[in-house]
Amino acid sequence: MPVVAIVMVVLFVVLLLAVAAYLVRVIQVLAHVNDQLGKITFGVRAIAHQTKPVNELTESMNANLGAVAGALGSLVEDVSASDENAA
Repeated sequence: MPVVAIVMVVLFVVLLLAVAAYLVRVIQVLAHVNDQLGKITFGVRAIAHQTKPVNELTESMNANLGAVAGALGSLVEDVSASDENAA
């Protein structure tokens, strides 16, 4: 077998090993990215689950504050009317 053929086979094997090593590294990086995305998805779902009751609570608070605002409005009117009568 000529020397050139042996060199070509060796270079081909080296090239093949380099591509294989590169692909293994890409697989490792993608596995790490997949792991991180899984953690992020879990965190976002946990946040969504924990903030779900906030809507119900804010609606209830808004209704109660509406009643308080109405009562304070009438109180301000009563105080203003009594101040005008006193003057």
